[in-house]
Amino acid sequence: MRALTESVAWNNLQQHACAAKQQHLAALFAQDPQRFKRFSFQQGSLLLDLSKQRISIETVELLLQLAAQQELPARIEALFRGDIVNCSEQRPALHTALREPEGTVVRVDGKNIVPDIQRNLVRMKVLVDAIHSQQWRGYAGDAIDTIVCIGVGGSDLGPVMTCRALAEFAPEPAAHLKMHFVSSMDGSQLARELQKLIPERTLFIVASKSFSTIDTMANASTARAWLEKYTDAPVEVLLERHFIGISATAARMTEWGIHPEHQLEMWSWVGGRFSMWSAIGLPVALHIGYQGFLRLLEGAHQMDLHFRHSRLEQNLPVLLALTEIWNINFLGIHAHAILPYDGRLQHLPAYLEQLQMESNGKSTTRHNQSVSYRTCPVLWGEIGPNAQHAFYQLLHQGTEDVMCDFVVSARRYSHRKNDELRHQHHLAQANLLAQSRLLAFGDHALPPDAHTPAYKRYAGNQPSTTILLDQLTPETFGQLIALYEHKVFVQAMVWDINPFDQWGVEQGKVMATQLMPVLTDSSVALDAELDSSTANLVRAIRHEQKQENI
Repeated sequence: MRALTESVAWNNLQQHACAAKQQHLAALFAQDPQRFKRFSFQQGSLLLDLSKQRISIETVELLLQLAAQQELPARIEALFRGDIVNCSEQRPALHTALREPEGTVVRVDGKNIVPDIQRNLVRMKVLVDAIHSQQWRGYAGDAIDTIVCIGVGGSDLGPVMTCRALAEFAPEPAAHLKMHFVSSMDGSQLARELQKLIPERTLFIVASKSFSTIDTMANASTARAWLEKYTDAPVEVLLERHFIGISATAARMTEWGIHPEHQLEMWSWVGGRFSMWSAIGLPVALHIGYQGFLRLLEGAHQMDLHFRHSRLEQNLPVLLALTEIWNINFLGIHAHAILPYDGRLQHLPAYLEQLQMESNGKSTTRHNQSVSYRTCPVLWGEIGPNAQHAFYQLLHQGTEDVMCDFVVSARRYSHRKNDELRHQHHLAQANLLAQSRLLAFGDHALPPDAHTPAYKRYAGNQPSTTILLDQLTPETFGQLIALYEHKVFVQAMVWDINPFDQWGVEQGKVMATQLMPVLTDSSVALDAELDSSTANLVRAIRHEQKQENI
């Protein structure tokens, strides 16, 4: 099999890049007054503007040839069909099935999985209705009014992000609920929350695909001990009235003590970072209502349909992915900033960091060969106005080439008679437009001044994408997140890597488990194979622990 970098399509792009690197975005816009029309694309209420990327019509044509060479249409269909696309674990990856409407057929091992998904949604609705109607009572008979969501990674980042983004859509029955999220392994978040919570009114949602994740289960055990400390109620009652479990391993939930009626199901064919559409989204349904959660699924499903059935040259996830491949592999840009100009999207950068870097931070192909090209870039970000006061200096005048994604909505506060808030939203929009313009054009966007000193000059030519939502709603947010999910998949297929495993994080967990005894028991001898740094850090920790006990 010919290596990707030796293929005709790859070599054609390399040759094209030699000339393209010499062109400035200012020149590309000057050459083509219709550039926005050529390089902007729409799906539903989402507009994707790629015109400030350093691409031409020829660039896009060559990138599409690369996608065709990598058999992208067939791989997209394989994803939706339920084929084994997670080759290292021999599983399909069917997060898209989680948002399929009732009556659809998606088969895994010959079984239609959609009825199982729908039954799980019904169970979610029962739990949501019980809590919203204040019929869910704690051990002392008080209505539950506080939800503590315990998870980590994909079981935490998606719900946290979505609850923050869509908080204004909370229905009246959810108004009495207070939501808290706990993920830190060291217990610092949980310790802070437990000081403020009322045990009789607190419900814990424990979310772990395996129900053995050390971070999550340690926090869950601490929460259970906290409840036991406050009452002499039977443990079985505390577990039944104050815990909901979400996992792909029902036996472990039962063994831990989660009541069978309060268990929600996940499946092995859903990766953690793609799981917010599953029962992992229970906190979202509690926060914005079950109907709001269905609207979120519907928005994502509309992007699924677009991704599966649109031609590549009009396909938003495909074009977004290929443009970034152009930046990474042919223009040599290996840093990516996510910049939402909307405070409701404050957790979007962190969510995308995991989605992209855990998925595509790979150095071997699906055929277990080392890659000879770059894959995922370093991703980071912040709400745009905050970022302007933090790291935009590097973007504008630093020595690093950085690609940026700007995200904003066209309309906000339209239902309120509040000119001051609308003015603030326009201020955020103006800043987004100004920053993307200055990053692209640099001094070309400013009045000419031959006397401007070097430290006030802007080189520009930093490529960016702008994603414009008509307004932020559950539907448009679902579209946005599905857009990024599919982008990650497209890039993986072009790079011939597996985006659905994460072996890079596994060995560290194993090693941590092995190190626990030497930290908790000073009588345990240090392994002679330990490196000098680790061994001496253990000794230093032991010394401080000994001082603490004196």
